[in-house]
Amino acid sequence: MTTIKDIAREAHVSIATVSRILNNDQTLSVTEDTRKRVIEVANLLNYKPPRKRANKNEKNKRDDVYNIALISTLSKEDEITDPYYLSMRSGVEIACGQLPFHIASVLRVNKNDPLPDLNGLGELDGIIVIGAVDSKELKELYHGNSSVVFVDYLPDEGDYDAVLPDFKLATEKVLGYLFELKHTNIGYIGGRHTIKKLSEFEYTEMDDQRKVTYEKVMKEKGLYRSENVLIGEWGPNGGYQLMKKFIEKGSLPSAMLIASDPMAIGAMRALNEANIKVPQDLSIISFDDIEAAAYLNPPLSTVKIHTDEMGKMAVKLLYDRIKGRSVPIKAVLAADFILRDSCQPKK
Repeated sequence: MTTIKDIAREAHVSIATVSRILNNDQTLSVTEDTRKRVIEVANLLNYKPPRKRANKNEKNKRDDVYNIALISTLSKEDEITDPYYLSMRSGVEIACGQLPFHIASVLRVNKNDPLPDLNGLGELDGIIVIGAVDSKELKELYHGNSSVVFVDYLPDEGDYDAVLPDFKLATEKVLGYLFELKHTNIGYIGGRHTIKKLSEFEYTEMDDQRKVTYEKVMKEKGLYRSENVLIGEWGPNGGYQLMKKFIEKGSLPSAMLIASDPMAIGAMRALNEANIKVPQDLSIISFDDIEAAAYLNPPLSTVKIHTDEMGKMAVKLLYDRIKGRSVPIKAVLAADFILRDSCQPKK
């Protein structure tokens, strides 16, 4: 079966351009030759558009089941390694089971999976995006439909709902606690954040709110040192490799803020191999509060992010959108500081 991706490849244009031309989008600014070429290629390949769903006004609203897509920026393997996003997806699935939603399609946008088939995306009732994808491209592919909710990312497009953790306040609280413990030389380990394209393997770097807040607070205190910030890959191996770099430099901070529990787990292994004790030699606080955090030695102090509730909230916001709400909502969920044994006062 021919898809719009096939047409885009043969006509040498983007998938979004094909979608808008075939849907007769008069606001699209392309030459007439391009329009003709796309239509000719579609006819040559015997393209058949997906069957449109029934007009909502013709449905019995009490019996509606809305078909939605779930777009995730994580592969299945990444979700297993770092359950942060897996918990969000679980929350989405639970809430969909409580509301008239059917997840008709799960699309993964990352370097480990092939590009998703976006054919028929415009026929769905709504979309939930877990992670950061290009909102402008999505707007074109979804023909301006505002029934989209982003989870863990606030897009520049102001038309969409978003559900976010309060990383800013949480980071400020954690740093404040470390200051109370007389720590002033505080390091930061984090992962890279990117905004992903849907139709091609292209990524744009973006700032992480935890890192941004850390740098702002430390600079305001006159304590910021660029050499105390290392950024790498998410997950245990990323934390392990970055902590080894700190150790090899020979000048560890007295405390470390790590952007995720899996990274902290890897970092603690590197410290153990170097016979550096936590918290006696280095205090550590991280983010997520995954199940394993409480069972480490020592148990990990961390910021609990209510990821499952973020997923559930996204479904509720999408349902309200489909039912007619037009005002975009940004929901910021509070995070809880879980104090355990991985940090202590500076000696």
